[in-house]
Amino acid sequence: MKYKYDVIVVGAGHAGCEAATAAARLGAKTCLVTMDMNKIAQMSCNPAIGGIAKGQIVREIDALGGHTGEVTDRTAIQFRMLNRSKGPAMWSPRAQCDRGKFIWAWREVLENTPNLAIWQDQVEELLTEEADQTTRGDELYLTSQSQLPHEVKPITSRGKTLRHTVGVRTQLGVMLLAPCVIITAGTFLNGLMHIGRTKIPGGRCAELPSLHLSESIAACGITVGRMKTGTPVRIDGRSVDFSLMQRQDGEQDFHKFSFMGEPRLLPQMPCWITYTNEQVHQRLRTALPDSPLYNGQIQSIGPRYCPSIETKLVTFAERTEHQLFLEPEGSSTREFYLNGFSSSLPIDAQIEALRLIPAFRNLQIYRPGYAIEYDFFDPTQLRHSLESKLVNGLFMAGQVNGTTGYEEAAGQGIVAGINAARKLSGLEPFVMHRDESYIGVLIDDLVTKGVDEPYRMFTSRAEYRILLRQDDADARLTERSYELGLASRERLDHWLTKKQAISMIEDFCTHYSVKAAHINEGLRTLGSEELQRGCKLIDLIMRPGLSLQNLAKFIPALAEKLNALPDRREEITEAAEVRMKYSGYIRREKEIAEKIHRLENIRIKGRFNYGTIQSLSTEARQKLTKIDPETMAQASRIPGVSPSDINVLLVMMNR
Repeated sequence: MKYKYDVIVVGAGHAGCEAATAAARLGAKTCLVTMDMNKIAQMSCNPAIGGIAKGQIVREIDALGGHTGEVTDRTAIQFRMLNRSKGPAMWSPRAQCDRGKFIWAWREVLENTPNLAIWQDQVEELLTEEADQTTRGDELYLTSQSQLPHEVKPITSRGKTLRHTVGVRTQLGVMLLAPCVIITAGTFLNGLMHIGRTKIPGGRCAELPSLHLSESIAACGITVGRMKTGTPVRIDGRSVDFSLMQRQDGEQDFHKFSFMGEPRLLPQMPCWITYTNEQVHQRLRTALPDSPLYNGQIQSIGPRYCPSIETKLVTFAERTEHQLFLEPEGSSTREFYLNGFSSSLPIDAQIEALRLIPAFRNLQIYRPGYAIEYDFFDPTQLRHSLESKLVNGLFMAGQVNGTTGYEEAAGQGIVAGINAARKLSGLEPFVMHRDESYIGVLIDDLVTKGVDEPYRMFTSRAEYRILLRQDDADARLTERSYELGLASRERLDHWLTKKQAISMIEDFCTHYSVKAAHINEGLRTLGSEELQRGCKLIDLIMRPGLSLQNLAKFIPALAEKLNALPDRREEITEAAEVRMKYSGYIRREKEIAEKIHRLENIRIKGRFNYGTIQSLSTEARQKLTKIDPETMAQASRIPGVSPSDINVLLVMMNR
């Protein structure tokens, strides 16, 4: 059986869902292949979306027209804005979600997306052919597009000849044919789970791994590696003494993830905080000889910033306690997720150690924590479009590129889906710069620097984070997405209304004069220094502790302006205020970014044989040959390529 599509997406995790909906909405006839339609967008670990820098990624996905933010808002059972004590560039939204409702909300989106088919099956082989090609500049163009009426031959060699995708073969013997294939297989490629000395093949608990797809991809010359991640025990809430824990409630303000849609609808639920103790640590230490992480059973690298409890004991041996968060899995279940206790220790060690915590003395669990090893592919073999440099039409997104996290995966997915659809139309790839989005930072880091451990996004990875705030993702990306054809006209109008309102507030504050006699009493009330003379309203906005909202109580004209705003008054007011308070920093970062863009405009791919340039350092020659950067700016970000190496290349180009 053979079926023809424009785009095939392998895997219906967070990357796959965003990739499939983006490609389909851009007009590509798309097929999303998943092992289990009841596990679409499964939250394999914590049922939470967002967090430090991750929340910004979700807002960017939403601004582009993706669905992760909207699905999160529909299923959120607790919302918090993290890092409020810091500046707005660091504010990051996070939501605890109902795991089951999240799956079905995503499935509803998928089943109502035009041009999108869903096929429940397991992909076992990537099908490719050698490409008859000509060189045109630094791009390769196929001169013959086979529609494959003949039988497809399996890949048998690891040669470097460019190949092009023609589809996939599934476990059921079905051939799904398409010129573009997006691999978003998560942790399923040769997945192997570890609980103590027990090893179980699987991509997730109780779910079989994909055992052959990885090999067919590697046969194209694509480098394969192994990584490790893990997940904690799931707890029966009926066995927990919540009176011995600290309650942590969410926030009930206007913030949410999607710039569109309704406010959060589900009942909001608390999380709970407790701590390990020395007795817990001692029981865990006795089990370390059976830990796959320390007995040689696991050789691959795990996520540095989400360590297992046994790693914490070894790395921070002086600590007498570690904080744990007990987080609900849903609004109608008693299942809880124990954040901070990821483990691959034997089952009895996990349970016995946790029962030494007072709140868990009668603990019952649904399932233990475990570690999982899986295949990933070297992301430096990808272009910024997330298309393979070795296989024409093959795109990759998510954990198969060496990242960790739902948000990082979804961000890659929407970019891969957009670019697969654009490739079919012969359009230029959609690429975001580092000053344009966290997604742009993420992808540039992957394809330029590669990974030696699971990549997690942080605000510190972005050199232009003042430009990449959670409040301005729509300002950065909505109009560009509308030009691509992904963002709807409704979304564009939604943003343009907000944009006009922000400009109105900024213009008013810039020109409105405040007299000292009229405002000093209010300033005293707000704990701010009195004025000696009149000033513009924006000068007061710039002061710490003063805001549009509290000043409006003492300036009737400002109150009138704010009350006249359209819907989303709080959202618009916050966005305008941040822009005014941080205008100097924003302007300075834009100037720096514009200078770097000059290097982005110098394209060097195919211009040099780096191995013959003796004036470059040996490391630079090796790294530049391996990465083959598109632009001078990308070359400057490669580890091991120094400023003097860049100067050599600029001189050779007479720049």
